[in-house]
Amino acid sequence: MPTALVLLNVDLGDEEKILERIRKIDGVREAYRVYGIYDMILKIEGDLTEDMKTIITEKIRRIQGVRSTLSLVSLQ
Repeated sequence: MPTALVLLNVDLGDEEKILERIRKIDGVREAYRVYGIYDMILKIEGDLTEDMKTIITEKIRRIQGVRSTLSLVSLQ
């Protein structure tokens, strides 16, 4: 099963609201707030790599307050 870690930068003050929305997305297995350069880290799984692309580009990136993402797709 394809897996990706996604690092997010979000608008200051919107972290909890965004994290709550992200945790409801099908395919998001884990989601955490972190400190440092990035604000959140997510673990995403899909049946196909195309599923992960859809989750990231059409669901996560379209959430208001998400400023940027960095996706790290694992090798099987």
